[in-house]
Amino acid sequence: MEMRRPSCSNSLPRSEAQIRLCPEKFDESSSNDVQRLPPVDGGFQAWMFLAACVMIEALIWGFAFAFGVFQKYYHAHEPFQDSNMVAVIGTCATGISYLSCPLVIAAMILLPQWGRWFSSFGLVIMCLSLALGSFSSNITHLVLSQGVGFGIGGCIAYSPSILYMDEWFVHRRGLAFGITWAGSGVSGIIFPIGLEKLLNRFGFETTLRVISVVVFVLAAPFIYFHKPRLPVRKTVDYQRLNFRFLMTRIFCVYQLGNIIEALGFFLPGIYLPTYARSIGATDFLSSLTVTLLNLASVFGSVTMGHLADRYHAITCITISTVGSTLAVFFLWGFASTLPTLCVFSIAYGLFAGCYSATWAGITHEVRRVDPSADATMIFSVIAFGRGIGNVVSGPLSEAIVSVDSWKGSAVAGYGSGYGLIILCTGLSCLLSGVCIVAHHTKCI
Repeated sequence: MEMRRPSCSNSLPRSEAQIRLCPEKFDESSSNDVQRLPPVDGGFQAWMFLAACVMIEALIWGFAFAFGVFQKYYHAHEPFQDSNMVAVIGTCATGISYLSCPLVIAAMILLPQWGRWFSSFGLVIMCLSLALGSFSSNITHLVLSQGVGFGIGGCIAYSPSILYMDEWFVHRRGLAFGITWAGSGVSGIIFPIGLEKLLNRFGFETTLRVISVVVFVLAAPFIYFHKPRLPVRKTVDYQRLNFRFLMTRIFCVYQLGNIIEALGFFLPGIYLPTYARSIGATDFLSSLTVTLLNLASVFGSVTMGHLADRYHAITCITISTVGSTLAVFFLWGFASTLPTLCVFSIAYGLFAGCYSATWAGITHEVRRVDPSADATMIFSVIAFGRGIGNVVSGPLSEAIVSVDSWKGSAVAGYGSGYGLIILCTGLSCLLSGVCIVAHHTKCI
């Protein structure tokens, strides 16, 4: 395995040096000795910040990724069952959260005095959007509330996790992000079960109202800890809004692989339950496939985050790429029984579900080439790339399913009517390794 190269810069000492050298740029709290700042990589406040990140991650992405439960309900009930825009709701909720990330991060940098309150603003927008969505009488109302409103609020509430993580965790940053990503895996097990029971018993109106209250009650106690470690600046640090890294070859190659990976990453979560039913599984066992995927992604994310702190980004991406590619082509592709499909769910969750945990390593490598680049801006643009793949994958997969010419003419999964979906997912896993080839051919 290739070990990580030492960084040419360390954002923590630089930030604390700014407090010492330019105290006039910070508020009155900066007059305290820098040694009185909370410790990094540990200590009560650092772990509570991480706990807040995990909770917010779990509530935002756990709910958004469970939209398949709502989609099934909306297609089966008036007044939405005849609409062809139901899938747009879920696409907006996740896509907008990813795509608006650079804008929200930039806004937090430009408004440093308000950054502390972004989590609160986002939480209110999310919960209000869900509550308003419960009064929807047509699909457009749901798109604007459960889709657009929730997506914007989620991004605003979540962005402090990205902006302040570098302040709280330095040597364990990859592990911290891995633990954060694991939050959505845990909630990805709970939300689908809870939502299905609520929808079947009370309908979408009561369900959205209940969820809006639950999200607020669970998130509110952690908002206090979702804060910066360093004193708030009085002036805007425009140097952080440096986008020259976008033109570097190393970033472009990594981002290309990230977008390609995202094109297929979300497809198993969408189609596994339907595929399981096609091979004779009950509704409960069908949903179990996604539960296993989410559960495995928890362990995959934490493990990969730990590895990202110690090994080169290419080593981490290679593990994810090879594991997920083999799982798709050989386990899902030849899965004709439920046990085999469950093994695939676990393998895919372990290897593909941990891909986001490599972003800390990617950020490290980009900053090694361009030390002036801000880590949080790099991270937010990587998230934007994942959003592109997320938005495109929905309509792309629908088009693929409608023209699958392998149905009945190929073996096992390849001839099930989902053969091209399996192929598309596998190719996205394989081609996401473009950065591996570029690295070993010395292109980056």
